[in-house]
Amino acid sequence: MKYKRIVFTIFILVVIGQVKAQEIQARLTVIASKVSTKIDKKVFQTLQSGLTNFLNNRRWTNDVFKPSEKIECNFLLNIDQDLGNNVFKGKLTIQAARPIYNTNYDSPIINYIDDNVTFRYVEFQPIEFNENRVQGNDPLVANLTAVLAYYVNIILGFDYDSFSLRGGDAYFKKAQNIVNNAPESRDVTGWKSFESQRNRYWLTENINSNRFALMHDALYAYYRTGMDAFYDDEEAGRKGILECLEYLNTLNKENPNSMIMQFFFQGKSDELIKVFSKAKSDVKKKAKDLLTVLDITNASDYNKL
Repeated sequence: MKYKRIVFTIFILVVIGQVKAQEIQARLTVIASKVSTKIDKKVFQTLQSGLTNFLNNRRWTNDVFKPSEKIECNFLLNIDQDLGNNVFKGKLTIQAARPIYNTNYDSPIINYIDDNVTFRYVEFQPIEFNENRVQGNDPLVANLTAVLAYYVNIILGFDYDSFSLRGGDAYFKKAQNIVNNAPESRDVTGWKSFESQRNRYWLTENINSNRFALMHDALYAYYRTGMDAFYDDEEAGRKGILECLEYLNTLNKENPNSMIMQFFFQGKSDELIKVFSKAKSDVKKKAKDLLTVLDITNASDYNKL
């Protein structure tokens, strides 16, 4: 009887642990080397700890993730300006990867720098976010968690899309909700269409627009029928990735110079070169022709194929 009780207790603890398991395995780093030495740097250590807990301990979906299924991501908040009155400005680097079937390899899914992050932080203030009240009580306080929540939903959307066609729609819509209700202040930027052609507004506008519906097909083809197929059949894997590039080529012709196209390719050039470096000559040429048009920034690298 005692043995059964112990087993039952362990079972309950395992179930509870699984139910509470979060979706994100995030590492967040705050760098404030450019901030005045008059400010106690311990403040930024406290901020780093608080934001890490915010990302990793919050439930972002209704799904249960096993520890091995958590999405690994990195956030680097580089604070380069002290605007006074506990207000800071910096850049946020967002990186996320996706495991590839039957391998130990993680494929980059997001690699992006947002250079418009302004926020107010006083040490030990609560790190809060309410998707029903994104503005919070103070827009400058709310802006930092709004930005982080926005990118968590973008990460979730891309990850879910890579496993199931249109699987990420719910999270892209959540990101859109944050944009629509974003904090407003003279110092807050990145949420409005007129501020830039490449910001949070345009990323969600693109990914939620019917004009860019093929992007969802491209994401699924790249990862699920492309990268995931490599273990069993390299040629089939390359075929899936070529299909992705053809979808993107159609999109690019209809919507040149779009935000989402640039966002997709950041951090992928090395992987794409490795994928096609051992391809048959006709496949290699087709990939090179597409990539030099779609990812102009890395065209010279693709020309080496």
